[in-house]
Amino acid sequence: MNLATPLKIRGFDVFQELLSRSEQEELVADIRAIAEAAPMFAPVTPGGRKMSVKMTSGGALGWVTDRSGYRYQAQHPDGMDWPPIPASVLAIWEAVSGVSRAPDCCLVNFYGEGAKMGMHQDKDEGNFDWPVVSVSLGDEALFRMGSVERGGSTESLWLKSGDVVVMGGSARLAYHGVDKIRFGSSTLLPKGGRINLTLRAVE
Repeated sequence: MNLATPLKIRGFDVFQELLSRSEQEELVADIRAIAEAAPMFAPVTPGGRKMSVKMTSGGALGWVTDRSGYRYQAQHPDGMDWPPIPASVLAIWEAVSGVSRAPDCCLVNFYGEGAKMGMHQDKDEGNFDWPVVSVSLGDEALFRMGSVERGGSTESLWLKSGDVVVMGGSARLAYHGVDKIRFGSSTLLPKGGRINLTLRAVE
């Protein structure tokens, strides 16, 4: 890992090109193993809107959304336990999070062509003292960062494969989202698309 000084934007720490190509390839193989044990599913918001990403999780808890609400739970919607968080993923948390405890959840989002993520806060956790660590793999994504209040000014940055963002401190509850991906901009995933991992301490 290339632990250079992060780029700081609105309290977000952006570690550009943290992961080498070989490290990225190892992560992709480990995430594919998660998806084999706990298949990707198409999430639906409590209001009934189908999200454009597909998702799964690793760890003691996984994040899900359906008509019952946003929440963490110990089982995949199909009933199986979530697989463990791979050591390759935990190593990133240990390198950049600045905390001693391990994450409870590794949420895996897959962005295909045309997928995006609206501005939102990560606020379903029980303790906001712990950071959220976000890992980008595959196609570039236009990441938009706001403040802890909805609306107002924002700043955007193209995240590339191997970039890692830490959302802690003043940025822990800041609004953020992905406006679009640059489909086909990376050769990491043979069929294109972006994998985003977000590591969270839930309790």
